[in-house]
Amino acid sequence: MRIRRRDFLKAGAALGAVAATGMPTLNAFAAGSDQKAGGMGTEPGKWIASTCQGCTTWCPVEIFVQNGRAVKVKGNQYSKQNDGYVCPRGHMSLQQLYDPDRVKVPMKRTNPVKGRGVDPKFVPITWDEALNTVADKMMELRKNNESEKYMLLRGRYSYMRDVIYDVMTKVYGSPNNISHSSLCAEAENFGAYYTEGMWGYRDYDVSNSKYVVIWGCDPTNSNRLVPAMIKRFGDVLDTATVAVVDPRMQTTATKAQEWLPIIPGQDGALATALAHVILTEGLWSREFVGDFKDGKNLFKAGQTVDEAAFDEKETHGIVKWWNIELKDRTPDWAAKITGISKEQIIRVAKGMGKAAPHVVVWMGPGAAMHVRGGYSAMAVNALNGLLGSIDNVGGTLAGAKQAANSIPKLDKYLDEVAQKHGKMKKIDQRGTKALPSLNEGKSGGGSIANNVATAMLAKDPYDIKMAIGYMNNFTFSCTGAQRWEKAMEQLPFYVHITTNVSEMTQYADIVLPARITMFEKWAYVKQKQNRYAHVSLIQPVVEPMWDVRHDETEIPFLIAEKLKERGFSNLHECLVNEYKDPETGLPARTGEEFALYSVKYYTHPAWSEKGATMGDRINGWEDYRQRGVWNSNPYKYKSRWGGKFGKDEETDGKTTTKGTVSHKFEFYSETLKKALTGHAEKHKTDVDDILKACNYTAKGELAFVPHYEPPFRYGDEKEYPFTFIDYKSRLNREGRSQNSPWYYEFHKVDFGDESHEDMLQINPSDASKLGVKTGDMVKITTVTGSYMLKVKLWEGVRPGTVAKCYGQGHWAYGKVASKEFGKTPRGVNNNEIMPFDTERLSGANVRNGGFTGVKIEKA
Repeated sequence: MRIRRRDFLKAGAALGAVAATGMPTLNAFAAGSDQKAGGMGTEPGKWIASTCQGCTTWCPVEIFVQNGRAVKVKGNQYSKQNDGYVCPRGHMSLQQLYDPDRVKVPMKRTNPVKGRGVDPKFVPITWDEALNTVADKMMELRKNNESEKYMLLRGRYSYMRDVIYDVMTKVYGSPNNISHSSLCAEAENFGAYYTEGMWGYRDYDVSNSKYVVIWGCDPTNSNRLVPAMIKRFGDVLDTATVAVVDPRMQTTATKAQEWLPIIPGQDGALATALAHVILTEGLWSREFVGDFKDGKNLFKAGQTVDEAAFDEKETHGIVKWWNIELKDRTPDWAAKITGISKEQIIRVAKGMGKAAPHVVVWMGPGAAMHVRGGYSAMAVNALNGLLGSIDNVGGTLAGAKQAANSIPKLDKYLDEVAQKHGKMKKIDQRGTKALPSLNEGKSGGGSIANNVATAMLAKDPYDIKMAIGYMNNFTFSCTGAQRWEKAMEQLPFYVHITTNVSEMTQYADIVLPARITMFEKWAYVKQKQNRYAHVSLIQPVVEPMWDVRHDETEIPFLIAEKLKERGFSNLHECLVNEYKDPETGLPARTGEEFALYSVKYYTHPAWSEKGATMGDRINGWEDYRQRGVWNSNPYKYKSRWGGKFGKDEETDGKTTTKGTVSHKFEFYSETLKKALTGHAEKHKTDVDDILKACNYTAKGELAFVPHYEPPFRYGDEKEYPFTFIDYKSRLNREGRSQNSPWYYEFHKVDFGDESHEDMLQINPSDASKLGVKTGDMVKITTVTGSYMLKVKLWEGVRPGTVAKCYGQGHWAYGKVASKEFGKTPRGVNNNEIMPFDTERLSGANVRNGGFTGVKIEKA
């Protein structure tokens, strides 16, 4: 196949003309169509099941298809997690599918110079040329005995990620499969794991709650469970008290009975003060936590308690926590540093205690993704344990099990190169002294994605010579984004699998066009919500208009074929042998067949007898395709009570513990103590030294309990008197909706924002002192540089703070997203405003907690 540049450009111009008429007028693609612009018309169509990946709710949906065109989206009628509803993100997806700026064919770079604003001078090439180039580069590294210098960068994913992320990287022989997960919420997971032994997102039984505390997130707007929360929120307001802890009045706070506009970064102070009141008032859960042996409450402010006086049940270390941290964390103390009045702290704590155990404390990134956020995350989650709401009616739940297969065993496909180089240090520096990244108790157990740029620039532990990235745009989506621009400039060879030419694509040597998830791709996802787990199918509902491939499955298969031609057949043998069609037993012969067979392999339990024992009975593959989703049986309350917060496992004669070491909910974390001690011993030092290296202040026993850490801030308060707040739009489709005109048209649905603008929200009292009003331009300066923004006065942002919605500021991605494609951004990227740092115990990227100081000057 030979593609002429003229034809390539003509195709783009044709689609651009469609966009100019008001994309997406989807039926305009039909010859002789009699529909009015934007309408579905009266022609027959069909609802086809798939899954929205506009956020990590991952809603099962149905898409209405007329004459081969997707024209409407709704929630899947069979779904028990979103009850057949979908939020605005699902509807916006249509503009992504028919975006005229999508990458349509493979391309190669012809300009060797890389940099921001530098034209890559991409030219179209065939898939064969592109894949040959990629395979040659991979084989070159293997022949030079440096396969570890190959890296796979994963952004958002489906669960077909196993193929490109794990199988291809490991069989090839590199340790560097780097996930974006630390950019999202690993500090949240740290807080949950080192109290309740679960590294993962919690489920919330809000339908049965009597008190709901939304902390550092906005579940009717972003985070998780969005459609389900929107549907239930009215009932929740009628049957429960809702309190929101957030320095900005986000969507949920506008309807809540209590808004606690906390000073950013002081979450640990508020959480420990609430715990103090709950204990001194005797409002803890006796059923879950236990009680004093004589029934007399000995928790008195400032007084230590004899541990032997308390008889614990499902928890470990309540008295230790009190003596080490809580006894002096009074509401008076907290009021001075949180900005929340003593009276409100006491009122909310008592309300929670009286509603217990039917209480949800819903922790989000705002409570955890701080420089010192690991312990505040523990403190917030510990409130659920204190109130007995863990795995309880109206509380927080671990979630039901999902019916899906695991990744096949790869050992027999790992040759000597893969075995040796696959065990080398990862490029993100996880597990080093100052970067413990203690995922599930293991030193170096989790990704530190945003540190990759720093490591690449330093060539420590070595240099990276080749990388493949997919569903990612780290030069835009990572704080301190400027480092990524420099790192990508010096990367010798980069392959970007993408739907749009994003900022990261501008540094690519080969661009591979991807099918868009939800509409064109075979895949599946797993999620848990409303007591149900689901396994939801992503399937092609329309034929692709352009020469695109499945990113996570088909492209690795095609690369494997090319590697086989060059003498390395292990990857191809693995994919062919391990991912056979479970219905016929046949191996895949083509990339498209592999995309289908591999998703059937993973989802097979959901549409077989095994799935029927765990939840829905689905009668085979075709029935699953029609329904689109498998639902589990409802999660059983108190599933982990009775010492099941951890369990011991025997492997090769060695005992390891999964979950908490004590097998109970831990207020004094023996699990964290073991992990920190192990990491310290690995580096021949002690825990105090490790915490100092990780920018924490705790010493001694304080290291093992949820506690208050003073927030770390970039920028002296005298020079940078304001604190920056980053928040998410309800229209952000994982940062991929900024080339959609609808994003800008409806941006006013985000409280305090205006359509078609990128605004800096300032409290009117602060604006008066600065002499600015709505619409004025200001220069904001942080330690990273200076930026020009338009002001919006809004009472919903706490005085002393300024807020800005994440999403705008693209200088690439498309003609709508950028002001001048490839050169001039539309608005300002929050991740350029904020500097790079890491919550080092979890490896999480820092983007909250008041860590960015801001100076504002009227332009």
